Amino acid sequence: MGLKSIVKALFTAGQGLTQGLTELRAGHDPMALFDDWFTEASESGIYLYETMALATVSEDGAPSARHVLLKDYGEHGFVFYTNYGSRKAREMEANPRVALLFHWPTLHRQVRVEGTAEKTSAEVSESYFRTRPRGSRVAAWASRQSAPLENRDELEAAFAEYDVRYPGEEVPLPPFWGGYLVEPRRMEFWQGRANRMHDRFRFDRTGDGWDRVRLAP
Repeated sequence: MGLKSIVKALFTAGQGLTQGLTELRAGHDPMALFDDWFTEASESGIYLYETMALATVSEDGAPSARHVLLKDYGEHGFVFYTNYGSRKAREMEANPRVALLFHWPTLHRQVRVEGTAEKTSAEVSESYFRTRPRGSRVAAWASRQSAPLENRDELEAAFAEYDVRYPGEEVPLPPFWGGYLVEPRRMEFWQGRANRMHDRFRFDRTGDGWDRVRLAP
């Protein structure tokens, strides 16, 4: 992070700490508020500001979490991409209810999301896949995500195999790889304040709209 980004991040954080998150600022559309916060995070210079924790639950009720990257969002929800044979994909297949968490500590902000995940269309996955660097596209073919490996040589050999199989830029979308859309049913915004007197607002989906409530910190 450069000096300019550091100064901007500190300025934004200071505004949050002193001005907080008022009812007027929170509004009644959580996706609009998320867009504001996500934009401010991207402009603050925070490294990998698009990182989010994804929590899933296994068939026997055991929770697991990992970080993934948000690749798109809009009124319908949040999109990320993965291998459909991965542990998270298998768990979402068994139980599509998931949770997301965005944490921007420099800005003293968190956003929690609870909702359901469903696969994006092959067309959406294909469109995004073509934007990835060639090495990342080859790696998508080479990695049987979450499957055991004898050693790293096995992974490197698989990469070399697909690197030769798909020369040039035309690396096709693997049939076992693609996106998920998380449709939010509940969203919570946390703005840090001095003396731990934080601001918290929860939005719950009700039909075509949202109910908003302020929570104690």
